[in-house]
Amino acid sequence: MGIMGMIYMVMMVFSLIVLILSSSTVGFDYFQFTHQYQPAVCNSNRTPCKDPPDKLFTVHGLWPSNRNGPDPEYCKNTTLDVTKIGNLQAQLDIIWPNVYDRTNNVGFWSKQWAKHGICGSPTIQDDVNYLETVINLYIIKKQNVFEILSNAKIEPEGKNRTRKDIVKAIRSGTKGKRPKLKCQKNNRTTELVEVTLCSDRNLTQLINCPNLIKPKSPYFCPLKSIQY
Repeated sequence: MGIMGMIYMVMMVFSLIVLILSSSTVGFDYFQFTHQYQPAVCNSNRTPCKDPPDKLFTVHGLWPSNRNGPDPEYCKNTTLDVTKIGNLQAQLDIIWPNVYDRTNNVGFWSKQWAKHGICGSPTIQDDVNYLETVINLYIIKKQNVFEILSNAKIEPEGKNRTRKDIVKAIRSGTKGKRPKLKCQKNNRTTELVEVTLCSDRNLTQLINCPNLIKPKSPYFCPLKSIQY
């Protein structure tokens, strides 16, 4: 191969690498729609939350995920176009606050979009569609963990719950699908921090959450004495 041929080959390989790195379409199997319980989140954070938390489960994020291997993150260099949020913001401020600092909700959504949302293509079309999808799941499709638990008579009363009762309550509001739970110890108390609902890669139906937190993890929820 002559010098010109080698240069051509190098240019072709470089172009292919650039194309791969710039593509926002990556492989993923399903979506995790994760909700966080505000008081437990603040209790587990070393820096106090700037505002008193509400006794509510609100959105943490919507994340494309894989059954095997790492979940996709930062698939393309992108930023949230805040000029397009418009009338979505009033709803998002309620269901998807930055629990640590409510004056920076937009910054929180922007981080979630850049880290996770961009990787959800083609199901997630763009940044605005990402925000709209979260609203649709939470409000229209009733994937609201706080309401699901409340409908099963499990209220945020600071009582000790069993894992079985929490899972049963979530299943009752999700057509029997298994959620993913995350707990965290605060001093000697184990608090329910997050509940994740899972959907297929097209966000058309709920599925049993794979990849549950393992028993040896510090975030594993025990059989009993889970405070909520």
